[in-house]
Amino acid sequence: MTKEQERDELHRTIWQIANDLRGSVDGWDFKSYVLGMLFYRFISENLTSFINEGERRAGNPDFDYASISDEEAELGRSETVKDKGFYILPSELFENVRRNAKNDPNLNETLSRVFKNIEDSAKGSPGEKNFKGLFDDIDVNSNKLGPTVAKRNEKLVKIMNAVGDLQLGDYQDNTIDTFGDAYEYLMTMYASNAGKSGGEFFTPQEVSELLARIAVVGKTEVNKVYDPACGSGSLLLKFAKVLGKEKVRLGFFGQEINLTTYNLCRINMFLHDIGFEKFDIAHGDTLTDPKHWDDEPFDAIVSNPPYSIRWEGDSNPVLINDPRFSPAGVLAPKSKADLAFTMHMLSWLSTTGTAAIVEFPGVLYRGGAEQKIRKYLIDNNYVDAVLQLPPDLFFGTTIATCVIVLKKSKADNAVLFIDASAEFVRGGNKNKLSEANREKILDAYVARRDIDHFARLVPNSDIAENEYNIAVSSYVEQNNETEEVDIEKLNARIAEIVIRQQKLREAIDEIVADLEGGAA
Repeated sequence: MTKEQERDELHRTIWQIANDLRGSVDGWDFKSYVLGMLFYRFISENLTSFINEGERRAGNPDFDYASISDEEAELGRSETVKDKGFYILPSELFENVRRNAKNDPNLNETLSRVFKNIEDSAKGSPGEKNFKGLFDDIDVNSNKLGPTVAKRNEKLVKIMNAVGDLQLGDYQDNTIDTFGDAYEYLMTMYASNAGKSGGEFFTPQEVSELLARIAVVGKTEVNKVYDPACGSGSLLLKFAKVLGKEKVRLGFFGQEINLTTYNLCRINMFLHDIGFEKFDIAHGDTLTDPKHWDDEPFDAIVSNPPYSIRWEGDSNPVLINDPRFSPAGVLAPKSKADLAFTMHMLSWLSTTGTAAIVEFPGVLYRGGAEQKIRKYLIDNNYVDAVLQLPPDLFFGTTIATCVIVLKKSKADNAVLFIDASAEFVRGGNKNKLSEANREKILDAYVARRDIDHFARLVPNSDIAENEYNIAVSSYVEQNNETEEVDIEKLNARIAEIVIRQQKLREAIDEIVADLEGGAA
């Protein structure tokens, strides 16, 4: 079976789980249970594989951590926690709890205790903050699972069995890929409801890849990558896939305001085998309470912040003196925080770094405070490129978004504008960036030269003369494929048609008259 066939089979299985188990559980809630159990299975297999491998290197080829007693396992707890950041006793491993689940009348209590024990095992370790609260969204006592304990346990057994039956193969061979793929597929299944679900998942994989590839142009490795509105972590993980996670030396950093999504992001990191020591995901409002002051600057920033959300803005007198926002001399409007995110990312970008940011189109041309912020960005030569993307790419919206690329060290005093509004294929009920589309956009970005009807390199001085409007349509001429029409020839042609039409009518009248005469 090829990798694609394996993936298709995995997706069919997950879809079947959804159809079989949803019942009274809302789709988004259902996703949380399945992902939570998927994560529980992942870390159980991850830990078992780690310990077994160590024992076999030590000359114990038949050792199986899942089969030993909890008392024996306790002997290796402290050493394992140092390496993995957490610990699970053999009796509490996913496979052992699942084996007894059907006959456990207190399964909900068992799972609740296991989840707490896993979280507690990380206390005092370097991985503590990355494990704290990870299972909070898996409420095993929720009425959503059923009105009685028995009904809830019945549903939990079904979920455990379904997740346990997923054909993820041998852990050492492909678990990392398949667990991560299962996660991404589940997220995509519910992405159509993203706007109704607190914005947990907006960015399609193709767009994430484009942003990542733009951010790594000219780089073979980076110290740190950052997303200040990281959601479920898809952009950070796509960056890891594009560059190679081993080439992100100091790790992955992000912040997310939604608690559920914050937990999902950390789970996603683990499911993609990003070790606890290699990521730092924080919870909170990035604009007013940023958590990574001690970690900036960042060599690469990839982000799709929420579009035009409200923020405190100038109602908070402290913010105008915040070193992230003060250089522009003005704050983004309270009703539109888009450029506040942009200024935050610019502030935390390293001198040799690149930031690729999805933006709402209005930030490119609106006046007032946003125009003043654009003036600051252009006058200081921070805008490297502006890309117009096609409409209907993103979950939860049909608008045509754009991408702003920021750099603090540029070789020229100009902005590259790329009109990629026609670069898409229709896939299902959404537009998609195909590989060919992405390559064309990236090639134009790297070439940094004029391409008829597609790309134009514009001096900052020209942008200033145009009142700091950076809408792509203001600089890239549309390809007018309409055939020129010679009006005189057209009128003559119409006259000929009218004459022929009149002759035809006269001929028809004659035929009708003959017929009527014959009938008489």
